[in-house]
Amino acid sequence: MPVNHRITLARVPSGLPVPGDFGRDAIPAPSAGPGQLLLRTLWLSLDPYLRNVMKGHTLYGTALKPGEVMFGEVVAEVLESRHPGFAAGEYVLARTGWQEYAVSDGRELRKVDPAVGPLAAALGVLGMPGLTGYAGLVYLGEPKPGQTVLVSAATGPVGCTVGQVARLTGARAVGIAGSEAKCRYAVEELGFASCLNHRAGDLAGQIRRACPDGVDVYFDNVGDAVLVAALANLAMHARVVLCGMIDSYSRDEPPSTGPWLGPVVRARATVKGLVVYDHFHRMAELQKVVGGWIREGCFKYREDVTEGLEGAPEAFCRLMRGENFGKSLVRVATAR
Repeated sequence: MPVNHRITLARVPSGLPVPGDFGRDAIPAPSAGPGQLLLRTLWLSLDPYLRNVMKGHTLYGTALKPGEVMFGEVVAEVLESRHPGFAAGEYVLARTGWQEYAVSDGRELRKVDPAVGPLAAALGVLGMPGLTGYAGLVYLGEPKPGQTVLVSAATGPVGCTVGQVARLTGARAVGIAGSEAKCRYAVEELGFASCLNHRAGDLAGQIRRACPDGVDVYFDNVGDAVLVAALANLAMHARVVLCGMIDSYSRDEPPSTGPWLGPVVRARATVKGLVVYDHFHRMAELQKVVGGWIREGCFKYREDVTEGLEGAPEAFCRLMRGENFGKSLVRVATAR
């Protein structure tokens, strides 16, 4: 009988997570009962919002408690099916967490068609992160041709989607990233007009020089000081999409000071909060549009892959320190 290796939450982190916040165990692999499927994890997605899950936030489902398997989305292979809607050999998206095997009753599973794109992309630009960037920009940001779209965390799966959708629909894409290498990648590979290194200092001034007519759409994945700098450079009637706040996820308490929203009032800007679950009905649209661009070679993305489930804790810690480059994934197994 195969062994099911699992990564668990050992304790709620204090500040940035460290590998010691995670535990691991090994139990016999489960088997499928009537109406169930046995799933084998191939790819595990690592996402910043998991830091909030570790705090016990319930936005993403049941609160996670120490000792439980870490929450997370995976691409899995159906090894055995006693469910009429699924067959052995198919691939599915599932929220079975940081473990090698799991049993499902078929609810909340979504089939993954390998003809649409690589399996791992279903956890990135053709999955929830890509949908976040695509739907958030198109339906909340509403960029017009010729307008300037500014996006933080520009080389991650959300940010790279925002920037390339902006470019491919006629807007001017400007990114913010955390290293010169990431900025070069955004310009040379993703086609951004410009990308600014927020670690280089005077980010507000950098934005002003890169966006002399102001920012028409700001898509925020970071919060805190980066958000403050972006808000200081809004064009008249700008739209601000608040998506992620990675700089705050590892705080035990909210920051004592927040961004000064006077520039939002001055610019008569519209600020909208984005929760991707509101847009899941647009997943087919994302896969048709962005999947088509990928096949045509005009949309690119990067993955930061860790080999083996045992490497997931350190990979997640790197992600939360901003040391990843591209979508953070763990390759748990290869398809048979």
